[in-house]
Amino acid sequence: MKIARFRLGEGPVRLGRVDGDAADPGSLTVTDVSAVAGTSLRAILPDLGARRDAVAGAAGERHALSDVVLEAPVDDPQKYLGIGMNYAAHAEEARQAGIPVPTSQLWFNKQVSCIVGPHAGIVKPAVSDELDYEIELAVVIGRRCRHVPVDDARSVIAGYTVANDVSVRDWLQKRSPTFTLGKSFDTHGPLGPWLTTDDEVADPLDLGMRLTVNGEVRQDWRTDDMIHDLYEQIAYLTQVMTLEPGDVLATGTPSGIGAPTGRFLKVGDVVRAEIEGLGALENTVVAEPEREA
Repeated sequence: MKIARFRLGEGPVRLGRVDGDAADPGSLTVTDVSAVAGTSLRAILPDLGARRDAVAGAAGERHALSDVVLEAPVDDPQKYLGIGMNYAAHAEEARQAGIPVPTSQLWFNKQVSCIVGPHAGIVKPAVSDELDYEIELAVVIGRRCRHVPVDDARSVIAGYTVANDVSVRDWLQKRSPTFTLGKSFDTHGPLGPWLTTDDEVADPLDLGMRLTVNGEVRQDWRTDDMIHDLYEQIAYLTQVMTLEPGDVLATGTPSGIGAPTGRFLKVGDVVRAEIEGLGALENTVVAEPEREA
């Protein structure tokens, strides 16, 4: 099942079930299920199994996908965590760009205020010309968990969505001793286009992922090349902290980022990030508004 948060024009956010053939975007519709599920995806995740039949059978108002504004499927997680250099080829290109390569899982925070929807603008900060892109498979946690064995890790996953872990490279590697600031500028966390529940994904460790800038392919890889797979990631993190329903884990990006070549994003660029079976983000880079005097 695919569950989206959406609006009609400037109306309130609703929760919707996405139906149709993902291979034919024109066939996709969004059925309002707010009457049976409320309007917060995070709130229903702990009992999504019990609500599944009600959500799947809800017959609310139906809209063509093109007629709605999609929001981030989860806009209010308690935690948004990302793992660094988790694909071998990406780790090598990061090393070439002067970024130390970790010997164990390297985790950082993206502040949740960076989250925006799948078609929102990505603001190019006035304080940097090193705006970079990173397509990532994002995992959304479905239930509260701690000390999760690798073999049980899939049981705590509610589903998956597409992430662009937008990064401001000079703030990431030069202007701050941690990754947090360079990963957390406002609008630098596009998520979407919806949550695809775990039961719809046969093998999240073997999905194609592609990112283009103005139609030019920059990243084209598969999730089977992770150094630490997403189950190992969950096991590692839950040795340290409790994961909560709605928490988002960005599981790493493949090679092809802009940093090694200096091909950074500029105003007007259109960035499309697509993962097999999960849909796509398409965000345009926009200038930071001038501050009022």
